[in-house]
Amino acid sequence: MPQIQIPSPLRQYSGKQASIHVPGKTVGEALAGLVAQHPDLKRHLYTEDGKLRAFVNVYVNDEDMRYLQKEATVLKDGDTISIVPSIAGGGCAVIC
Repeated sequence: MPQIQIPSPLRQYSGKQASIHVPGKTVGEALAGLVAQHPDLKRHLYTEDGKLRAFVNVYVNDEDMRYLQKEATVLKDGDTISIVPSIAGGGCAVIC
């Protein structure tokens, strides 16, 4: 089962957990499972029309999913998904 690493600013929305095991065959399925378990994360990760926010970077085993198959990137048991918020202009763009 893949593990999702939760960045510090978002842990208040994930029950203070630093990582969460979520079933999913793709990155999109795993992220959907994450927000199903922790609905408060959804507004921080996705726009109102359901797209991943531009300031949220997602890595699969240290590779940016944008250079793989994006949310269709296939996962294997033991894969690690890291959510890395971009911070621009001296403030917290979306996460704060």
